Amino acid sequence: MRNNIFGKRLKELRLEKELSQEKLGQELGFSNQTISCWETGSREPDLETLLQIAHYFDVALEELLEENI
Repeated sequence: MRNNIFGKRLKELRLEKELSQEKLGQELGFSNQTISCWETGSREPDLETLLQIAHYFDVALEELLEENI
């Protein structure tokens, strides 16, 4: 994902809900290290996980992947 748009959006959404990486990881079933890797862009989730994250935050998938929505 170019320019790590997903990672930036994930961090924004996480902070809006006042969640730590650890708490979000627990909520989604992933480690806090995985959440960190997604936010920094060193790893990317698969489509199923992207859909899970979008559902968790109640946003459209496009909102996670596109800038300026």
